[in-house]
Amino acid sequence: MKRIDGRQVQVPSTRGGDGQRVSAHPIIALSWDEVPVELLDHLTRHVFFTGKGGVGKTSAACATAVALAERGRRVLLVSTDPASNLDDVLGVPLSNDPTAVPGVPGLLALNIDPEEAARAYRARALDPQRDVVPAEEFSRLEERLAGACTTEVAAFDEFASLLTEENAPSALDHVIFDTAPTGHTLRLLELPAAWSGFLETDAAEASCVGPLSALKAQRARYEQSMTALGDPLQTLLVLVARPDRVALLEAARAGRELGEIGMRNQFLLVNAVFRASDSQDALARALEERGQLALRDLPAALQAIPSVEVPLHAFNLVGLDALRAYFSPSKPDPDPRPLERPAIGDLEALIDEIVAAPRGRLVLVMGKGGVGKTTIAASIAVALASRGQETHLTTTDPAAHLGETLEAAVPGLQVSSIDPKLEFQKYREQTLARSRERMAPDQLALLDEELRSPCYEEVAVFLAFAHTVSSARHQFVVVDTAPTGHTLLLLDTAGAYHHEVLRRTRDVLGRVTTPLMRLRDPDYTKIVIVTTPEPTPVLEAKALQEDLRRAGIEPFAWVINASLAAAAPRDPLLVERARAELEPIRQVQTELAQRVAIVPFLAEEPVGAARLAALARSDAGSAGREAHPLLAHPDRGPS
Repeated sequence: MKRIDGRQVQVPSTRGGDGQRVSAHPIIALSWDEVPVELLDHLTRHVFFTGKGGVGKTSAACATAVALAERGRRVLLVSTDPASNLDDVLGVPLSNDPTAVPGVPGLLALNIDPEEAARAYRARALDPQRDVVPAEEFSRLEERLAGACTTEVAAFDEFASLLTEENAPSALDHVIFDTAPTGHTLRLLELPAAWSGFLETDAAEASCVGPLSALKAQRARYEQSMTALGDPLQTLLVLVARPDRVALLEAARAGRELGEIGMRNQFLLVNAVFRASDSQDALARALEERGQLALRDLPAALQAIPSVEVPLHAFNLVGLDALRAYFSPSKPDPDPRPLERPAIGDLEALIDEIVAAPRGRLVLVMGKGGVGKTTIAASIAVALASRGQETHLTTTDPAAHLGETLEAAVPGLQVSSIDPKLEFQKYREQTLARSRERMAPDQLALLDEELRSPCYEEVAVFLAFAHTVSSARHQFVVVDTAPTGHTLLLLDTAGAYHHEVLRRTRDVLGRVTTPLMRLRDPDYTKIVIVTTPEPTPVLEAKALQEDLRRAGIEPFAWVINASLAAAAPRDPLLVERARAELEPIRQVQTELAQRVAIVPFLAEEPVGAARLAALARSDAGSAGREAHPLLAHPDRGPS
């Protein structure tokens, strides 16, 4: 036990450097300089950073990895996010193989690249069959292994091999996992149990993951994964959140669901805690009060686990110098230059154009986790409904929070979600019901066993998504998509389905319309890419746009959300963060977007129909901008 600022602090129940168990009690975060250092001495071999998109999981994981390596530990940092940005944060190109991080002896890093993992997985599954099975059967097996489901399973296989130390360098002290946003991570970490259950069946083969015999040979690995995840001496789960109501609710949900599969050794890291230094800045006061209120109302499940706060910084957390300063208070340097106000249009102008389109009724809101996709999607949907348009707002995000964002029903607005587990159950039941009349009992039993494969969840979600895409023929449909990596897997499934339909229906080509065809039609579909004005989210949004274009899909517009530069802060730390936004904003406006709208950071959280409707109006965030001493108006020049 340590005394910090005159009070006692204890560290969580994990294994210390000497392998001894440390007693578990909540941490009182009284010193940003000292408490995290104490934590570093008591981390397990496996440390998972998880949470809602945009809360700072990558920054926290990277800063922890760098700090451990510089204390003499041998560390492997792994990203399981299909849209990983470890390369950008660490400043080194990464691949599926461990790469040394220059400037940090003892630190290795890798990305689990889903596509590369899938290629290796297909080779392992297919090569032993190539000269054994008939050519026609081998062709069918090859076709079955071509889908997005196989990609997800292959990425999981890579993850499991690291968790069970098959692929991790043997001399490591720690393997730190920077995970995808919560919904994707919950699925990844639940897969060991799902696959162990499926492998109890006696089916002859698993249609989309290769021969069942090959999977059964990996049963020991999956069982070892479950053991490692549930062992508090091996694994610590760090729930990362911001001092934000929704992010903390998401962290509590993740902790509860992962606790149910055995990951009960948990810790809360609250990132980007802001303390105002200018009492005259209404925006700064509101931001601090909002954060403190969220922390006072901390969900009960989070109150019961150790926790620490990390401060909001004036700089972007990119590069080793920034990561080394992660756990220290931020001290911005005063800059007397006026803060330039971005000369960009508002969200209302984009909505005007969407409504004026003669045929298009589908709006897909996409982007990195945590950039505000749900807020922007809900704002667009509420604005459409308020204009008398029949509108359906839905989400493909397993960690969706539409209910918390809207707070109550909105006239003219239908709200739903594509729940993977419910869609999976519905798909199984419907498939079995259609097959009962034409299958013998033994065939039906085999089909029932095969449909228990976790892979079919991806198929079920795609079918629900395809139905949603089709429904936009009759009404406006606004889709709040899952974070980038998960959405790209869904679009990959749409592409595979599209090519399969064309292969089988060449004679009726003119009468067939696939979901991908509708997504490629700019008159039918409007893709809105959401980002925040920071280097990493903009880079991810740029990569998303490039992926969409490779699929023949052209984005309609970009929305730069939660901009401090557009909100005119006075607090020195917020002013420096606003100044750092200007270059990413310029890049979006001049290099990346055909159309762009900017939404200011708001003093009040944009929840509820009234605030969401206001967000889409041209006067959003105008309060507090008048007579700002640091704000240079684009039409008047510096004041």
